[in-house]
Amino acid sequence: MTSFLRPTTPTKPAQDDPAQSSQAPERVTKARVRSFSLTLGLVIIGLFMVIAVVSHFWTPYSPSAAATGMFNASPSWHHPFGTDATGGDVFSRTLAATTTDVSITLAVVSLALLVGTVWGAMVGFYGGLAERATMRLLQVMNAFPSLLLAMLVLAALGRGIVNVILVVALIPLPDYVRLARAEILTKKQWQFAEAARVIGRRRLGVLFRHLIPNSTRQLFAYAAVNASWVIALVGALGYLGLGIQPGSAEWGSMIAGGQAGIVSGQWWISLFPGLGILLLATALHLIGDGITDDDLVRRGY
Repeated sequence: MTSFLRPTTPTKPAQDDPAQSSQAPERVTKARVRSFSLTLGLVIIGLFMVIAVVSHFWTPYSPSAAATGMFNASPSWHHPFGTDATGGDVFSRTLAATTTDVSITLAVVSLALLVGTVWGAMVGFYGGLAERATMRLLQVMNAFPSLLLAMLVLAALGRGIVNVILVVALIPLPDYVRLARAEILTKKQWQFAEAARVIGRRRLGVLFRHLIPNSTRQLFAYAAVNASWVIALVGALGYLGLGIQPGSAEWGSMIAGGQAGIVSGQWWISLFPGLGILLLATALHLIGDGITDDDLVRRGY
């Protein structure tokens, strides 16, 4: 018994693994870059959201008004972004287009994320004939170039915000379905899913209360990156004249309306709407990269 009461000799702390020690600064740098990327993206997105809300109620001039100043006037105090060929204020139209493009992007990504997650999770969880049929259908959908498919469908359905949302949401849908299916196929074998089954959870309860909530991180990361592609596609459709109704404030159509003036030096008509697409797409991509890098750092990669 006395041996248990004897003081123990302090042991020398174990030396850190040299490989892990050399990776520590790299991980810290990666974490800082990820944090900065995520913060910058969120700040830019927050600014765009504020602009979208404010411009829905107020702009310096009416976005649809013509002859608010001289035709094709360069940027000035009264018209910070200049005027277009009809004398419309480019600044007001750019602000109003922010509401349109941001709203369409949010609607597209939300619809594709919701439908793709539920669809992919169901076929990944149950498998069988539905899973095989789904994978074949997704292969057929991916066989068509995205822009060409959107042009063909919109040419048949016609212009309009609702049609644009439905068509653009259809294009990235296979990627959401595949990602959700892969996540469920992996996680349904994990211990927390087995524990839920043991305590008597129904199969749908295991899927929607445990598996899908534990797969949202990867889906949200992809949704942020995909949103940067969506805003570019919406702008491309507007540029080609297949977006919303002509005359409405939308970045792509504004770029198309100002392309004739670029040669004659009227660069401002297309520049500022193009910068809106570029900044919004960059911010969304930064957020997606930040979420993904955070997941990799958390796992130790």
